[in-house]
Amino acid sequence: MNHSVPDFDVGIIGGGPAGSSMAAYLAKAGISCVLFEREIMPRQHVGESLVPSSTRVFKELNFLPKMEESGFPRKYGAAWTAAHGGSAYDHNFEGLMRNDEADIRFEERDQGVGQNYTWHVDRGKFDLMLLQHANEFGAKVYQGVAVTGVDFDADPSFASIKYKIGKKEMSTSVRMVVDGSGRRTIMGNQMKWRIQDPVFDQYAIHAWFEDYDRTAMAYRDNMNNFIFIHFLPISNTWVWQIPISETVTSIGVVTQKRNFAGKKEDREKFFWDCIGTRPNFYKALKESKQVRPFKEEGDYSYAMKQLAGDRLLLVGDAGRFVDPIFSTGVSIALSCSRFAHKDIIRAMETGNFKREAFKEYESTLRRGTKNWYNFINVYYRLNVLFTAFIMDPRYRVDVIKLLQGDVYDVDEPEVLTRMRNIVQEVEKNPKHIWHKLLGDLTSNVFAEASA
Repeated sequence: MNHSVPDFDVGIIGGGPAGSSMAAYLAKAGISCVLFEREIMPRQHVGESLVPSSTRVFKELNFLPKMEESGFPRKYGAAWTAAHGGSAYDHNFEGLMRNDEADIRFEERDQGVGQNYTWHVDRGKFDLMLLQHANEFGAKVYQGVAVTGVDFDADPSFASIKYKIGKKEMSTSVRMVVDGSGRRTIMGNQMKWRIQDPVFDQYAIHAWFEDYDRTAMAYRDNMNNFIFIHFLPISNTWVWQIPISETVTSIGVVTQKRNFAGKKEDREKFFWDCIGTRPNFYKALKESKQVRPFKEEGDYSYAMKQLAGDRLLLVGDAGRFVDPIFSTGVSIALSCSRFAHKDIIRAMETGNFKREAFKEYESTLRRGTKNWYNFINVYYRLNVLFTAFIMDPRYRVDVIKLLQGDVYDVDEPEVLTRMRNIVQEVEKNPKHIWHKLLGDLTSNVFAEASA
């Protein structure tokens, strides 16, 4: 390479929410960028429920009107149910703590975005909308083009993105690269930064169902468009219930790798056996019509040694993926772009593309994903504690803040510290009323996440 001027300022790998929102932010700021997406949109993708922090990104990108016009179901809250009933009393809390259900409404805490809801989305449609929005801002978008790697050594001033069109190998020069390639983590793998999560080795099997009665597991009125998480008596196994349209609902079973059956037929039987542990759920789902075949997702959780390097940033699932129980995937992806584009703009202004130029983004994302990770750890380790905090007025709003996606501003929220301390007390005291309810996902639940 011997370019005096690169083809583009920024090259983006991947057209999912992380890549598309990054392209939109940069193009809106007048930075030339090119995006390569290996598939032709729309394509099916799991991860259909958003959290309210996403709304800030939509607002900043002038994307809210399109979301309102989309017809996506509005999401006003979330609910969690457990397979066991009963109650437990603990002196740390005032009153009787139920351990079989909990719910929140987003309107209980104002996020300053002018609305009290977010959305459930058909990711095929949503991802295409966001990609087209980036293109309207001026981002150059190529679909059906799979990036094979990036050469950072051919020229000290630029990077070269490699890809094929047909059998012809081609390249595009850019000042820097943003990897939004999702769980394929193209650059994380090329740079050998990827670290498999030693704790969360979750697998999922899921499908869409038409005319499922969403009130079958509701225990209050007006919960029809909530996301539901149903915990099962199988260790560390749960089910998501997400509205996709007025009539279609996404249902997915998430479990640990050791529970996941080997053959396709066995896995589908495993799905129905899991649903069968909640009889009302099973009955309602069997009365509905399955409209998409079962699909599997594996090796859910991993970290990266680095989120940035010279001329390189990792965003969204390409940089970190944690267990999806709190619908963190799209939220983290959009938050990555919201934070990282500022560092990129600064790098363009200063000409400094060293890793140090992206330290604010890297530290912010590590802080946020660590909080998500530890919050999820608390939930798996002691479900009843989560229920207790949700029901206790002293902590409820602070927990809702976490569930809304506001996890990036402090090293550890006070409410999370309090939850961690209580779990440690319960772990140390076999006579504690909650000790028998401890989960077994990890025996070292509060070890530092690797990223």
